[in-house]
Amino acid sequence: MKSKPKLKIGLVLDESLDPPDGVQQYVLRVGEWLSAQGHSVYYLVGETKRRDQQYIYSLTRNIKVAYNGNRLSIPLPVLTSKIQQLLNELQLDIIHVQAPYSPFLAGKIIRCASVTTAVVGTFHILPYNRLAIAGSKLLAAINHRTARRFDAMMAVSEPAAEFARQVFGLTSTVVPNPFDFQKFHNDKKARVPTGTTDIVFLGRLVERKGGLLLLKAINAIVQKHLTEVPVRVTIAGKGPDYDKMQAFIGRNNLGAVVTMPGFIAEEDKPTLLASADVAVFPSISGESFGISLLEAMAAARGVVLAGNNPGYAAVMENKEQLIQPQDVTQFSQTVAEWLNNPAARAQAAARQKEYVQQFDIAEVGPQILAIYNKALQTRHPS
Repeated sequence: MKSKPKLKIGLVLDESLDPPDGVQQYVLRVGEWLSAQGHSVYYLVGETKRRDQQYIYSLTRNIKVAYNGNRLSIPLPVLTSKIQQLLNELQLDIIHVQAPYSPFLAGKIIRCASVTTAVVGTFHILPYNRLAIAGSKLLAAINHRTARRFDAMMAVSEPAAEFARQVFGLTSTVVPNPFDFQKFHNDKKARVPTGTTDIVFLGRLVERKGGLLLLKAINAIVQKHLTEVPVRVTIAGKGPDYDKMQAFIGRNNLGAVVTMPGFIAEEDKPTLLASADVAVFPSISGESFGISLLEAMAAARGVVLAGNNPGYAAVMENKEQLIQPQDVTQFSQTVAEWLNNPAARAQAAARQKEYVQQFDIAEVGPQILAIYNKALQTRHPS
């Protein structure tokens, strides 16, 4: 049987490839899997310092902006001639754009693409507030011409697909955000049990991620004596809410219960998550998916709880593990119930590990490749 020809694929990201955020993880994970299948992968990205992949093309400088409850970077304009020269050199079969995208970088790459190159996208976001929605509508108007060039569009979840359709006019196929199941499931360095029941939060310390709401729930658990179980809480991550959260811990005498170790390197995440009896991700909004939930479900020795927002709800199999973070009474009672029920936590852990295997890159990667090949057929009809 004749094997399919190997492809030359350009993964396009307007932002820097340096931060360990969700879209960057998606690009790197998909790129590494494609490379392992023998395809040639080129990273066409904004201002990036990392050089751990073979073909990284940092095409412009980026500036920091606040958007959708996060800090991210947007590219400055790139010369069209520079883009055209690079595409002429690479002769790509596929251009895979992370959407929404900037007209200054990805938009120009789309415009310069050869008629024989298939253009594919993945839509990644849901809006956090009205300002983000307004900005998305403006971007959709600016990019309406290049949006017609896509041969196929994916979205990481049903809510993201619906937002792409409503605001950007893009019809997409849902292909979930993949992760490395074995990396998190097979961690061998989990902390030795210390007699405490461990609650773990891992994420950016920004308002929408709900770290301060978790502290309020922990304070209610302690003050109302909702559990007799000795509890240790680890809130890991960095962000503008760090000082505010430290002040809350001090005012409420939670220093003996809560630790905030700051930034956790990617290689240390599996160990931290593996120590969780209760892993809590109380995000209130702005989530298109929940890659952190998948990682925690693969690693944690206990239950994973998630904020009841559309992106997280689309990922969670057991809706009883969704929480209302802004309702401190409900939030604290739900966490306390899980703290008080080790048998239920063990059952949840076993069920979660089975469920998340469908999101492993070994399962999702072939779905992406199939969409590439279908898109190519529209450019090279037989």
